[in-house]
Amino acid sequence: MAHGNVVIDGHVRIGPLCTISPFVTVGLDTGGPDSSIAGPTIGRNVFIGTGAKLLGPIRVGDNARIGANAVVLTDVPDNCTAVGVPARVLEHDGALGPVKKPGHAGE
Repeated sequence: MAHGNVVIDGHVRIGPLCTISPFVTVGLDTGGPDSSIAGPTIGRNVFIGTGAKLLGPIRVGDNARIGANAVVLTDVPDNCTAVGVPARVLEHDGALGPVKKPGHAGE
């Protein structure tokens, strides 16, 4: 079984117990002259889905989940899930059950 490449820049900090899926890129935001030299800081027990990109001086909190192919350019709080391009944060209670979308009927 072939495994995809993972790219992690030298300016990145990754906490323990993280899962990084294939084809993930974690690194600097090289979008222009105002780009920071700092890379992402990833907390404890974070799951990063296949093909996700985490770029720039962002923080991904403890127990966060990053969806497949998400492009994360802003902070993700503890116990939250980020999905989409650009990624947006969906709040949840930190359990491994279904994610609850803010403002969704039934909350």
